[in-house]
Amino acid sequence: MASYHLSVKTVKRSAGRSATAAAAYRAGESIACEREGRVHDYTAKSGVLETFILAPEGAPNWAQDRAALWNAAEARETRKNSVTAREWEVSLPSEISDADRVEITRDFAQALVDRYGIAVDVAIHAPHREGDQRNHHAHILTSTRRLEPEGFTDKTRVLDAAKTGGVEIEEMRGVWAGLQNAALERAAVLERVDHRSLETQREAALERGDALEAEALDRDPELKLGPAANAIERREMRAAEREGRTYEPVTERGAVVYAARQARTVYNDMRARVLAARETYALERDAGRDRVSSGLAALRAAAGRQGLGDGHSLVEGAEKTAEPLARGSIRERLAGIVARDVGATELKADVEDTRQRLVSALGRAVPVKGTEIELEDGDERDGKEKVRQREGRSLGDDTGWSI
Repeated sequence: MASYHLSVKTVKRSAGRSATAAAAYRAGESIACEREGRVHDYTAKSGVLETFILAPEGAPNWAQDRAALWNAAEARETRKNSVTAREWEVSLPSEISDADRVEITRDFAQALVDRYGIAVDVAIHAPHREGDQRNHHAHILTSTRRLEPEGFTDKTRVLDAAKTGGVEIEEMRGVWAGLQNAALERAAVLERVDHRSLETQREAALERGDALEAEALDRDPELKLGPAANAIERREMRAAEREGRTYEPVTERGAVVYAARQARTVYNDMRARVLAARETYALERDAGRDRVSSGLAALRAAAGRQGLGDGHSLVEGAEKTAEPLARGSIRERLAGIVARDVGATELKADVEDTRQRLVSALGRAVPVKGTEIELEDGDERDGKEKVRQREGRSLGDDTGWSI
């Protein structure tokens, strides 16, 4: 699933960091730092797929030499608390090719050069061998001064100032989102990324009447694991894999992140079922089929979503996983959305009508998998006792899922 990430950090001397060390590590190279008098050797580092440097037109030739570039950046700063570089870290879509990932990263780097007149050093990294294999990403190290024919000159104050820095970064976040979405479209991928906050996206969804999307966005931003917790969880994942057992988070932060991701995955699956049912029903009706046939087709479409399995068990699992986080059960929240939607309400009426007609034809109730319905037991000794039926098979062994 395409996701958005762009963060901006600074390389500060006051934190014991240097631009030369940062560049060497990200590029997997060895750079001798003239200011520090030591060598930063990261040639043993793996996973660096591509590196390149972009500079403004007319920049000195030495700007294409990584060691010369960042030694010059270090030499230009004289204070002990100077910021010597800025890093833009971006995630790259796993759904597109390696060549496309390089292309959009280069385009973004060029946009930084054109906008701020700075030097840009790019390192594209492969996913960590022990982590999520979709985690393609790039580290984009930029100078904090303009690079002109005579060398580094003025500071990029527009990025440093409190009044303008946030605005500029938000603008570049939008540029990066646009580049990713264009690449996803070229690759015929339906998903898109959005750089805006969850609250802004939710408000936009409500304005256009998309209750399902608004509900999916009604959540807190995902908690970040952090380096220490991430390392602990990775070790536990490897141990679980070796021992053939199910991975369980071992840190409190890891448990919260894991639960949130599981709940969001299940919620998205359930949402996909609702959309599949709604779209199928509309297509069937447009094709001239009656409401009963259209309702059954919609149920089959919802139940047949690839890889989703039993809708009822999915809901139960999601509620169990997300219980500490949810403001209401996933079932209740989805039901609320569907109840507000005209198309889904009409579909539910059709399903009930279909069920009643089948009951009349067969002389007994026909259960629909994944829903709770009240059935009259056929045994006279039980009289009017109601039985809660959660699972079963419908006519012709077609499974359905109640929305």
